[in-house]
Amino acid sequence: MNSIEEKLWNYIDGSCTPEDEHAIALLIEQDEVYRKKYNELVLLNAEFTAMELDEPPMAFTYNVMETIRAEHASKPLKAAIDQRIIKGIGLFFVFTISIILIVALASIHWSAIFASSSHTPSKIALPDLRNLFTGPVTKGFLFFDVVLGLYLFDTYLRKKGLAKANNSVQTTGQQKQQ
Repeated sequence: MNSIEEKLWNYIDGSCTPEDEHAIALLIEQDEVYRKKYNELVLLNAEFTAMELDEPPMAFTYNVMETIRAEHASKPLKAAIDQRIIKGIGLFFVFTISIILIVALASIHWSAIFASSSHTPSKIALPDLRNLFTGPVTKGFLFFDVVLGLYLFDTYLRKKGLAKANNSVQTTGQQKQQ
């Protein structure tokens, strides 16, 4: 759309300022190109306003809404999680905890513990665990382990509860049939 059409549409729609409106009115009176284009656009605007918009029938609207409802109903409410992903995450945490345990046990001075003396040593050289668990990464890891454990425990309890609910529904259904 060129600049003439834009100005004329703004003039026809009444969305221009009073100064622009006066200037465009003068251009329409004086310039033949503006006058022809203005007449074309006024006729086109009149045709647009005379057109009646077709509305879709109610059956069509109902069918569309039912299709949308059926699509939402067919999707499971809870997304299925791939068991390989869960096992991979579990293996990662078991591996990481094993490494932390191995590092902790490797840093213990074992010769002092297994000394052949019959008395209990007064001071065993144990690593300072406060230094081992002070890092924010370790704390975050332990926090994530606790949250994951609680999530898995909750999932176990929910499955156990669903199994009980299904059994009670089945036994109730069998009692009604008899």
